Parts: sequence; structure tokens; C-alpha cells
Amino acid sequence: MSTTTESLRRLPPDTPFAAARLLGHLQRLRCGTLSGTLPDGRGFRIVGAEAGGEGALHLRAPGRLLLRCAARGAEGFAEGYMAGDWDSPDLAALLSVMADNEAAFGQREARLLTAAELTVHRWRNRNTLRGSRRNIAAHYDLGNDFYRLWLDETMTYSAALFTHPGQPLAEAQRAKYDALIDGLDAGPGAHILEIGCGWGGFALRAAERGFHVTGITLSAEQLAWAREAVAAAGLEQRVTLRLQDYRDLEGCFDHVVSIEMLEAVGEAYWPRYFAALARHVRPGGRIGLHSITIDGDHFAAYRRNPDFIQRYIFPGGMLPTRERLLTEAETAGLRVLACDGLGDHYAETLARWHRRFRAQEDTVRAQGFDRRFRRMWRYYLAYCEAGFRIGRVDLQRLILQRPPA
Repeated sequence: MSTTTESLRRLPPDTPFAAARLLGHLQRLRCGTLSGTLPDGRGFRIVGAEAGGEGALHLRAPGRLLLRCAARGAEGFAEGYMAGDWDSPDLAALLSVMADNEAAFGQREARLLTAAELTVHRWRNRNTLRGSRRNIAAHYDLGNDFYRLWLDETMTYSAALFTHPGQPLAEAQRAKYDALIDGLDAGPGAHILEIGCGWGGFALRAAERGFHVTGITLSAEQLAWAREAVAAAGLEQRVTLRLQDYRDLEGCFDHVVSIEMLEAVGEAYWPRYFAALARHVRPGGRIGLHSITIDGDHFAAYRRNPDFIQRYIFPGGMLPTRERLLTEAETAGLRVLACDGLGDHYAETLARWHRRFRAQEDTVRAQGFDRRFRRMWRYYLAYCEAGFRIGRVDLQRLILQRPPA
């Protein structure tokens, strides 16, 4: 028979050792509520002294999970989910509660890498010309059929901009593109360079509004899809798409747009990236930039120890702080005309993607992606949503300008 207790100060004497150890650790909860079940069906509920969110944790293999967490910290917790050691009906809510209680739990991040291990990790995933193509392919070339299952009809893999409750995702994505285009204050027929054009969503929207677009990507899968979409829309005269690295670009454009591309550049290359933004826009031209940023209080730990996303999802990825983002722009000689935080919009976008992914999970399995991969991606989407919900990460929308000559 299931039992529930508010404090769990006294565990039943027949509670398995591993489950007892885990529950004992979770009793340190300071804010919010944590409830769930043990493998035998018995329930638990832990209420912190301070108000907060509510998460549910269903333990399936507490022994394995205990060992993973003891050896690999937060990374072990993530790997436990990927392996099926635990489950939750609302991953983002649970991860938000866990993150809010890090100090109370004394939860360390994944085992700190030694200097040698960190050097090897960075060397293996460095964003050289060849390394960038490899890193991008590892994520984006999973296949267009995979992404089309859970992205909206615009095939946009970046945050939407919701202008009213219940807005369809595709409409909110077009609203994001429109807001960025409006921020450029572009004249009729202006030529816009897009660095990191993805599946062509921005290029199509800008071309529909009468602008010319040159877009570049390092993903062969994305390029093939985007070219077909442009041809189907009859916009080949206004849109040119190429498989090209931003470091190989030539020419000057009226304006430049780059949407969530900086995250894949790598810290060592941030100055070169911003120099390219400045070099390829005419004097007086504007740059529309979207970038995810990490909270400054967590940057040092994040920088010295790769997180779940860097290890499993985006090899070579790195997030700047908002302050670092602005500094890099100004160092490149660019004026910051506007900088807005849009983290709440990203949280909602991720929640939509996760629901769509879950609805299509059987089809994802039929495409050949195994259970561990599917759970890894579910954890990734929820992990990101939680980060935006609690403010650990944010999305910055910048309008920059190269000073007039």
C-alpha cells in the first residue's frame, strides 16, 4: 500500500538502502515541493520551508542512480534519466525545482574535469574550419525528417516571439522574424546577409517582404531543405544560399542577421565572429543578432566544466554572458542600439517543442533512434526550458550598427 509523508523524518525500516540514501539527500529541500514514488509503489512527499515550484520524481532503479550521482554529479543524474533509472511526468518542472535547491542539496556539478581532461575536451571539439563542420553535422545533420516531426511548418529551430496567448507556433516564429527585420530599418530591396540560415525560415520571410537575402550554413541537410523551400516559393531571384563558413565570407551587405549562431562559434572565436559581423555590413548598416546567454554568477563554473548540453547535444558550443556579448560587440566597433531579454518566449517555445516531440515519439523510434537517444532529447528540451524558467539562461535580441563613415 502506498504511503505518503510530509517530512520523511523517519523512513520505514524496510526501505532499500539506495532509496533511503537518495530520500535522505532530498530531505534537504529548502524551497518548493518534491513528490514521487519508490520502485515498490510507496509514495513520498517533501515540502520545503520556503515557497517554490513542485516537481515529481519516480525512482525506478535507485541503486544505479545513486552510483551515477556519486560518481558524476549532475551529469550522472541526467544519465540516469537517459538510462531509465528515474522518470517524471513534467521534466522541466522537476529540473527547475532541483536547480532552485542546488545550494540546499549541496549538489555539485558533474565531476570537475582535470586540466588535462578539459584540454582534451576543448581540443576535440574546437571550432576550426574543419571542426565546425563536424560539430554542426553532429547535431543538425541528424536528418530533416527527424526535425520536421516536431518543429513547426517554418522549420525554425530558434525561439519564437509570442504576441498573444495561444498563438500558433508558426505564427509566433514569423512574428520573431518580422520583429528582427523591422529592427534593421531596411530600405526597399536591401540585401541582407544571414550567418547561420538554418532551414531558411528567415530568408523566406525576408524575401516575401521584398528583400534580397544571402544565407550561409554548415549543414548540408539544412541547405538542401532550404533550397527546396525557396524554389517551391518561387523566390530564387531574391535568395541565395550557400554551404559556407562565416570565416570564408567576402563582400559587404546592407544589413546582417544571425539568429542563435553565436552559441556554436566557441569562445576562442567570438572576437573573429563579431569582427566578421562588422566587416560584412556597410557603414551605417544594422545587425540583428539573437544569442542565448548564461547568468554571470554561473559562467565561471560552466566555463571550466562542460555541462550536459556541451557533452551530449552541441559539441563545441559555448554561451557568453550578456555582459560579454555586449563587450565583444563594442570591441568590434559596433554600436548597441537595443538589447532585449526574451527568455520567457524561449521557455514557451521549448515547451511546445517538447510536447510535439512526445506526440511523435513512436515515429522517432521508427526512424531508428533508440530509447536512450529519445530520452536524451527529451531531457535536453526540458533542461533548456527549466534554465529559461529560472533565469539561469536568457535570450538576448540585439540591434547593432556599424557607425556611418
